[in-house]
Amino acid sequence: MKQNNCPAGLFNRSLAWLVLGALCPIALTAAVSAAPAKPAASGWIDLFDGKSLDGWVVKCRPEDNDKRDYWRVERGTITARADKRTRHNYIWLLTGREFDNFELRLKVQTYANVKGNSGIQVRSRYDDQAHWLDGPQVDIHPAGPWRCGFIYDETREVKAWLWPDAGGPANAKPSHAPAGWKWTHADGQDAWNDVRVICDGPRIKTIINGVTVADYDGRGRLDDAVHRKHRVGMTGHIGLQIHPGAEILVRFKDIRIRLLR
Repeated sequence: MKQNNCPAGLFNRSLAWLVLGALCPIALTAAVSAAPAKPAASGWIDLFDGKSLDGWVVKCRPEDNDKRDYWRVERGTITARADKRTRHNYIWLLTGREFDNFELRLKVQTYANVKGNSGIQVRSRYDDQAHWLDGPQVDIHPAGPWRCGFIYDETREVKAWLWPDAGGPANAKPSHAPAGWKWTHADGQDAWNDVRVICDGPRIKTIINGVTVADYDGRGRLDDAVHRKHRVGMTGHIGLQIHPGAEILVRFKDIRIRLLR
C-alpha cells in the first residue's frame, strides 16, 4: 500500500476548508432571501410584489380560519372578496413589518353596487388572544365615498372617529367631507383612486385623489396610556380590512412606503 505523505493535520484543515467553501454559497443565499426589501434610489419600498401575499399575514378569529382566502391576489392586485351570504367577523391582512414615521401610497378600486366597508390600518397591532386589532384606520367606504380618508380608531377602548372628531361611527356626516372631495367607482370603467397617508410623529394626514381629507394631530391621544398599552398609535403594522356584514369587493395595488426620519 502506498503511504500518504500529507500530514494528518494538513489533510484535516484542507477538508474543513472544502466543506466550508461548499456551504458558504448556501448560507449566503439564505441570508439574501431573508433580508427585507430595500428601498429604491427614490426611497420607496414596494410592500406588494404584484404576484403573492409574501410579507403579509391574515389575522382573524378562529371560526373564520376557513375564510382566510377572502384575501387573494387577482390580476396583479390584492383583492378583498366576500359574498354577502357568508357570515364572518373582521378579517385583516397585515404587513409582517412594523413602521412608525412614513408616507404610504397605494391605489384602491371599489364598486358602487358592492357596499361592504374596508379600510387601511396604520400603526396598528392584532391581539391574538383577544382577537382584536387596535390602532388608527383610514376609512374606505364604498357605500358613502365622501367618507373615504376619514380616520377612525379601532382601538378597543376607543372605537370612535379621530377625524372628524365626531364620536361613534354613525356620527360621520357628508358635511364633514372637504370641499371638492373625489372618489370614483369602477363600475363600467377601470377606475382607481390614489390614496396617500403620511404618519409623522403624532400627526396623520390623508390625501385622496390629490385632495387633503384629514390632517389630524394626535398628540395626547395616539400617544396616551391606552395606545401605549397596546403599542399602537405611534408605531405598528399596516393593514387592510374586511368588515363584517355586507358583500365586499375592494382591490389594492401599487402599495409602497417611504420611511421618514
